[in-house]
Amino acid sequence: MQTVSLESVSKAYGREFALHRVSTAFQSGELTALVGDNGSGKTTLLKIMATLEAPSRGEITYDDVDWEGFGDYYRDRVGWIAHESLLYDSLTGRENLNFYARMYDLESVDERVERGLERVGLVDDADRRVAHYSRGMRQRLSIARALLQAPELLLFDEPLNGLDRSGRRTMLELLETLCGQNHVIVVASHALSAVGDVADRVAILDGGELQHTSPLDSSDHLADLYREHA
Repeated sequence: MQTVSLESVSKAYGREFALHRVSTAFQSGELTALVGDNGSGKTTLLKIMATLEAPSRGEITYDDVDWEGFGDYYRDRVGWIAHESLLYDSLTGRENLNFYARMYDLESVDERVERGLERVGLVDDADRRVAHYSRGMRQRLSIARALLQAPELLLFDEPLNGLDRSGRRTMLELLETLCGQNHVIVVASHALSAVGDVADRVAILDGGELQHTSPLDSSDHLADLYREHA
């Protein structure tokens, strides 16, 4: 996947617009920081891109595939990190990853699971039940779950929430690595200084409308743009 393009995308709930006429494009090999206040439409936009919610109006294309076709046939190309962990408390970390790997009918399951655990630093805790995981450990396991099938489009909704300093560092290093592997990556986050250090572009939402998008060269630059446009 090279490009995800949005053309006048809107999402209405009743008479209220969560998104209104958003037009932009996300490119392979770039990490876009999606920023805005609570209620600005960040999560709604990510859910639409993940084909979990349908747009009310507008068009989305994944290279040359439209939104409906992508959702029907290619949803496994999406790695989705949401506020909900989508994990099973009664299973261990390793068992959770095994379950999802088999659900996707992936090959080399054991190898993928071990690599996923190593990526997020959970090898030593892999055989503990998720019910006993901290918030940060759950977040890291959710990231490993989302990466199991080697998705091309990665959508992260506040991935740094609940992580301690070490967990944040691991997460940011992982994002940098993934960006170098030519994924399309969109990260919604309030952690401007952290995400600004690894992002290539910024997209600023306010009141459901896209106020600004541009290349990004530093976390200070992101903070300035946010103050100007949000």
